[in-house]
Amino acid sequence: MRKLISLLLTACWAAGLSAQNTESLAGSWVGKLEIGKTSLTAVFNFVQKGDSLVCTFDSPDQAAKGFPVKKEYLGSDSLSLNVEAIGAVYRARRHGDTLEGTFVQGSFSIPLTMAKGKYELPRPQQPKPPYPYQTEEVVFSNEADGATLAGTLTYPLGYKRGKKVPVVLMVSGSGQQNRDEELMEHKPFLVIADYFARNGIATLRYDDRATAASVGGDVLNATTEDFMRDAAAGMDYLRKTRKFSKIGCIGHSEGASIAFMLAARGNADFIVSMAGIGVKGDSALTAQYNRILQLSGMDGNFTVADYREMVASLMDIKWMTWFIDYDPTGDIAATRCPVFALNGSNDCQVTSELNLKSIEQTLPRSGKNRVKEYPSLNHLFQHCTTGLPDEYVKIEETISPEVLADMAEWIKSVAK
Repeated sequence: MRKLISLLLTACWAAGLSAQNTESLAGSWVGKLEIGKTSLTAVFNFVQKGDSLVCTFDSPDQAAKGFPVKKEYLGSDSLSLNVEAIGAVYRARRHGDTLEGTFVQGSFSIPLTMAKGKYELPRPQQPKPPYPYQTEEVVFSNEADGATLAGTLTYPLGYKRGKKVPVVLMVSGSGQQNRDEELMEHKPFLVIADYFARNGIATLRYDDRATAASVGGDVLNATTEDFMRDAAAGMDYLRKTRKFSKIGCIGHSEGASIAFMLAARGNADFIVSMAGIGVKGDSALTAQYNRILQLSGMDGNFTVADYREMVASLMDIKWMTWFIDYDPTGDIAATRCPVFALNGSNDCQVTSELNLKSIEQTLPRSGKNRVKEYPSLNHLFQHCTTGLPDEYVKIEETISPEVLADMAEWIKSVAK
């Protein structure tokens, strides 16, 4: 579904600060803002660029990074930093590798002590290079849309030229994302690619059009149909390499709709639908909206008509106009290749009881199909408490090991 981006603010510039007597500030400074029962991590990042010290501010617990910082004062033993984008000022005295001061935002004034050191969210599943398998940087094109897509082709452990193995194209959810489908420092596609490589399956993951290393292609006016043509170009590229046996597609969220579109057009040997919609877009989005309201302690009783009226009054986005009217049942019913459809019971963005049930009822009968709901997993297939998106950043698990094992086992069973 469309990513909830209210907290995902980024900045494209940062102000230069005088380097005089400040070289030792270079690096990251980390502290905790204690606000009632809530604790939020605050990070100031100083980077030396020529004669200037550039500073940005992060709030990683809110998935907010790169706010530009302006200097009010910067001396050898004290500083005052202004984060205009959020209306905050931090004034502190320095004692070696410690800053002791006050963080002021609006009417709130909070003591904030910061220590020098790199801040990283714990992501234990994330693989680190060097990898024990081959990877290759590749480029393919959707010429009709003027998009050149850059990606990483990952071969299985012990792969030798001429050895035919299954390969999977990985298609991300809505919103422009990089090849790892990176969100809040989770990299689910990287984790999947690593697991598959260790279990005999090749993968191709790519940066969405006009994102990271990919260039070209209209984004502002693009719909799911346009993004499907990017994925189709990836499938064509994999076929032309003649390196693989069966060629499948894994799609997450909106990417799952794209996987079904490809399958309905005979462009996949098998597909995996991770949290894909199974009902018309307006019904799926209304269910999402109601579930999130309910989990947030509010009334969630919007009808589809209510939701459509609200969306029409708030936004005029071509993607939404197309998606709200898209009915996936036609593509699902036309899918003849094997399908593994999965969802989490705590997914509040693509509700399982509505969407997974519809997919199961709509799919043509096949002994190779598999439909499974995983208890207590959210939209990212993490074990969770509520399923609300604000939990994503706090959860160390990137993707359930059971999901990884099930997908790999199923792909190998249908790709024989």
